[in-house]
Amino acid sequence: MSSIYFIGIGGTAMASVAIALSHSGHAITGSDTGLYPPMSTYLDEHNIRYFSGFSAENLKSVMPDMVVVGNAVSRGNEELEYALNERMELVAMPDLVRRELIGKNTSVVVAGTHGKTTTTSIVAWLLESGGLKPGYLVGGIPENFGIGCRPSGRSEEGFFVSEGDEYDTAFFDKRSKFLLYRPDIAIINNIEFDHADIFSSLEDIKRSFRLLVNLIPSNGALIVNGDDPVAMEVSSGSRCRVETFGLSEGCDWSARNIMVEENGSSFDLYYKGSFERRFHAPLFGNYNILNTLASIAVATLAGMTLELTAEGLLHLLRPKRRMETVGTYEGNITLVEDFAHHPTAIRVTLEAIQQRWPERRIITCFEPRSNTTTRNIFQRELSECFGPAAVVVMGKVHRPERYGPEGSLDTARLKTELEQQGKTVFLAGSNPDNYPGDIVGFLESNLQQDDVVLMLTNGSFAGLKKALTESFQKKR
Repeated sequence: MSSIYFIGIGGTAMASVAIALSHSGHAITGSDTGLYPPMSTYLDEHNIRYFSGFSAENLKSVMPDMVVVGNAVSRGNEELEYALNERMELVAMPDLVRRELIGKNTSVVVAGTHGKTTTTSIVAWLLESGGLKPGYLVGGIPENFGIGCRPSGRSEEGFFVSEGDEYDTAFFDKRSKFLLYRPDIAIINNIEFDHADIFSSLEDIKRSFRLLVNLIPSNGALIVNGDDPVAMEVSSGSRCRVETFGLSEGCDWSARNIMVEENGSSFDLYYKGSFERRFHAPLFGNYNILNTLASIAVATLAGMTLELTAEGLLHLLRPKRRMETVGTYEGNITLVEDFAHHPTAIRVTLEAIQQRWPERRIITCFEPRSNTTTRNIFQRELSECFGPAAVVVMGKVHRPERYGPEGSLDTARLKTELEQQGKTVFLAGSNPDNYPGDIVGFLESNLQQDDVVLMLTNGSFAGLKKALTESFQKKR
């Protein structure tokens, strides 16, 4: 077994892979800055030793066999510079996953702009419920498993399910991560422009997805959203079996007669135009119906019956931070957290929240934090995606100095445009010393009976969840 050091171990995927390899017998250490729950807690619970901050002394004290470089790590990082100077073996996390975890297993890669974490969690759980003991890598913490990554339980004859991120691999490898996962079966949920820091256009993103499609062997399979024209376009050159899923009747796998119920959604499953059976999924929103359809298609390819798949689906739990109910407090105030940060993801998440609680007022707290939403690229789209929210709380733009006044999201303009739609809007962060306390104060003054407070962020929102939880608990 090897001694492996992770530079940037606090990333969700990095931490999960580190823990999985630790459980396989490797000696794991690492480092990162700004570690916060749930990842810091996650590492602590699994006895992973890590350093706070980057220093050459960290590496000197460990002298590992291999150094894993996170994709957020760039030249100038003190540990990276030391590893290069000392000619240590460097490896990117996706390459490590391919070598150590995927191996000769059937590789299922879940790709797309939205829905990757949820769909990967569903696929892994359905295969688990079917007794197939899959390995998996999820960019989150799937509640059914409690850990984000594990090896396959069936040696070289099993399945490994990977969340296929299109983001780049490492400072020395600018390919999309999913290209290193050797797909035998791939899902493409949808394709939109995102990650403006590494992709220059939608065409640039489509190029990466075409490469993914071209990697699938002729005896493999591609499961693609038939309702997404861009996904269908990039799939057109496939040399393997292609099956479509969607809500339209022309798709191979389609959902009809969708009903929203107290604990989720139900639908009639049709395959190639023929009714198969009714399914219940403990999920809300049509986008989650699509995620479920793609997962059912993969489970069927893996040899599971629809009856077994339907039974497994009943026991599905959502991943953390995907429409996760944090708690319900005095006055029937419900706090929900979600990872959504792209305008489309914000829109469909809010629609799902409205489906789940149709009679309740929705307050949305949004943190512009990603490398795309902190810029003005989605200025118009962000003004159009908060439809179901009566109140919008806009957090501080993360690191606005990167793009300057001309390139950053204009939250004042966004406030005006949302107010013209009849919404109440609060711009937080005017006093940096009282952030996110100013959000807590605003909500304490404006909450009404039965409100649903939705937090949307791909980061920590400066500790807002903890601050709101404490505030709501004090009211009780």
